[in-house]
Amino acid sequence: MTSFTIDRIETFVLCAPISKPVVTSFGTIPERVCVIVRVEDTDGAHGWGDIWCNFPSYGAGYRGHVMHRTVAPMALGRTIEDPAALWRELSARVHVWSVQSGDAGAFAAALAGLDTALWDLKARRAGLPLARMLGGAIRDVPVYASGLNPGDGPETVERVREEGYRRFKQKIGFGEAVDLPVLRRIKDGLKDGERLLVDVNQGWTTDQALQMAPRLTEFDLDWVEEPVVADRPEAEWAALASAFAAPLAGGENLRGQDLLRAASNPWFGVIQPDVGKWGGVSGCLAVGQAAVEAGKRYCPHWLSDGVGLMASAHLLAAVGGDGMLEVDCNPNPLRMLLAQPFPTLKDGAFVLTEAPGLGIEPDLESTKPYLVDQYEAR
Repeated sequence: MTSFTIDRIETFVLCAPISKPVVTSFGTIPERVCVIVRVEDTDGAHGWGDIWCNFPSYGAGYRGHVMHRTVAPMALGRTIEDPAALWRELSARVHVWSVQSGDAGAFAAALAGLDTALWDLKARRAGLPLARMLGGAIRDVPVYASGLNPGDGPETVERVREEGYRRFKQKIGFGEAVDLPVLRRIKDGLKDGERLLVDVNQGWTTDQALQMAPRLTEFDLDWVEEPVVADRPEAEWAALASAFAAPLAGGENLRGQDLLRAASNPWFGVIQPDVGKWGGVSGCLAVGQAAVEAGKRYCPHWLSDGVGLMASAHLLAAVGGDGMLEVDCNPNPLRMLLAQPFPTLKDGAFVLTEAPGLGIEPDLESTKPYLVDQYEAR
């Protein structure tokens, strides 16, 4: 049967303490949190999804409430054939809530988590890996190590190189005196075939970005990610695209029509929607396909636990092109524990298998010490 009926929705809020915070130009992430969703149908089949909530980390509990108290009641009892149709319908239904609350992001993220869980469930029922269910093929997906902190970026490169990574994204936006020496140390240590990327995390004004553009030319970067705040006018983005030698990357902080426009406009060379932040599988698949059709690289954004990471990997495999998967290299026990068996890294790529759905199952027993809240709706 191609359709199924939603019978039960569980929401899990987890928080793991870490000794090394994630440092960005906009702030620090002192703990690793996530909100994952399990959807079960009337036949007992299930699927997993992920709700973006990593900053500020104290927002995880609230987003768990949005999922359990608002989104889950709308979805229970629904018979699903096309998860994208339900995502579009519920997005329209919660629009007034988003406007009234001024918190569109929380509702979009909850719907994204539900959508991914429904696609995982649908693919499991069909006995297909999600990438195949979406019309793509199972293949090894290139990855890059992300989240390199300014204090120890070069040392982190050496560590993750031993793990099998060949591409590295350094966080910058802390001032020339910090950024340029770190980048030079990494560049000088790169081996054949290795590449360097940077993420400013929206840390510059447009004037600062224009001043920095020529200074970054020496590093032969794969891309410059979010040099300015994502909602700056298109004219400013166009000016930046002309100023930087490397392509501009962005998309994680855009939603809806803004993100779809970015997938086809001329100033972004790399499009990075976040599967847990907006759109889930349904929305991000459409954005990724539009980006590749426009000649851009689709490189899904992800900096959290293992469920969303695997959804991003399958989306990348399904969309195709020459994009790469972002893998956070900072300490996070929720990454591997929530994605068992964790994919093998070989020659700078994750090896995806023919296992149905996302190909993983969260180890809930091992994550019990990190469980903050758990809700069930049925």
